[in-house]
Amino acid sequence: MAHLVKDAFRCTSRALQRRLEPQSVAYSHWTLLRVLWQTDGITQRQLSEQAGVTEPSTFAALQRMEKLGYVSRQKLRGNGKEVRVFLAPKGAGLRTTIVAAAEDVNRVALAGIPEADIEATRRTLLAMIGNLTAELASTPAVPGAVRRSTSAGHARPGGVSSDRLKGQVRQQRR
Repeated sequence: MAHLVKDAFRCTSRALQRRLEPQSVAYSHWTLLRVLWQTDGITQRQLSEQAGVTEPSTFAALQRMEKLGYVSRQKLRGNGKEVRVFLAPKGAGLRTTIVAAAEDVNRVALAGIPEADIEATRRTLLAMIGNLTAELASTPAVPGAVRRSTSAGHARPGGVSSDRLKGQVRQQRR
């Protein structure tokens, strides 16, 4: 099952990347923008956790996004370590176009599939996420283990915040 989920993710990601290219939006930027459209002004660390992206990858993407005029970063007074990320008008303005691109990918991916099958798949995937989240939360981390990330900078399941996964499950069930 995991390889099918991975293959479906890979296909939908590639399809979305193709649709984002004309807007000069990288897939990694989409991932962060999606979070910022919901929770503008969060810290870089919170953004990284909510997007499921490693902190170094988030930092690199934000540097590029800032140069492109999509976001601004501001250090908090009295706390030089904490940096908040805010959408710039250009980043906020991308929402309509690139959300439509993502919806188009979903439309293509689900074409010809009966609604009952789509709902059953959604329930199954949410149950799988819930099962794995519970297992990760109840299993102690291996001492000295280094969290690794994928080449795209996304945290692997062992490195994903269980709070983030629980939030995704709650959000999908609505």
